[in-house]
Formats: sequence, structure tokens, C-alpha cells
Amino acid sequence: MDSFDFAPLFRSTIGFDRLLRLADAATRFDGSGYPPYNIESTGENAYRLTVAVAGFAQDELDVTVKENELLVTGKSKKDEANTSYLHRGIASRTFERRFQLADHIKVAGASLDNGLLHVDLVREVPEEKKPRKIEIAKGSGPKVIDQKAA
Repeated sequence: MDSFDFAPLFRSTIGFDRLLRLADAATRFDGSGYPPYNIESTGENAYRLTVAVAGFAQDELDVTVKENELLVTGKSKKDEANTSYLHRGIASRTFERRFQLADHIKVAGASLDNGLLHVDLVREVPEEKKPRKIEIAKGSGPKVIDQKAA
């Protein structure tokens, strides 16, 4: 058995659907490995996704972010019906790669350079989500808010 069915959990939980979708996606294996990619840390709160897209033009690539998911797609527009290859080692097939983004990860930009698509990501935690120090007041113990006779 190489896959799990999370459908029964979807019926009996409320508010955990994103967590269950992540678990479901983690159990699925995309064995194609195309196109290859790297994920690197470029700073304390910065990352770079590099996808090898040799043979694709800028207008044939699409980078989309929706609900903490980064989708990179490539659709080759070249008509190679008349081309006769002796060896074809550069793949130019249509692809779709999905990446789950953690909370507060934003896409800062994308660029295409020498057949590599670079997508820069930054973690931007809102002020209200950052840890804050709470001052401890000096006083004479707990205060009684309301005291009534029984």
C-alpha cells in the first residue's frame, strides 16, 4: 500500500482542511522529476527557487501564487513537426510544478537567466504575529475585580 486515503478525515474535521491537503500532497509522489529545481536560502528570511527551463522563452513560462501554493508552468509554443533530430536530449515538454509555501512567504520577483528561472521568496511576518515582550508590572498582588456577599 503506497497511498493513504484522507477522505474520511475531511468529513469529520472543521478548519483542518489545509493541514489535511498538505498531508495528502506529501503522500503523493511525482516521479517525473521534470524540470529539475533547486531551493536555496539566500538570507535569514529569503529563499530562491531555481528551475531549469532550457528551451523555454519568457512568454512560455508562467509563475502563479494562490493560497500558499506556488505554481510554475511551462508550455512550449514551438512547432517541431518538420524538425528531424538525430539525438534529442533537451526536453521541451509541457510541465507543471507545484510548491507549498509556508505562512507569510511572499514572492518577491522572478527572472529568467541563461535557461534558469529564478523565483525569489521572502518571509514577511506581520508585526502582530511577531513575538513581543510583555512588561511585568510591580504591584501589591492580585486585584479583586468584584466582590459580592453571598
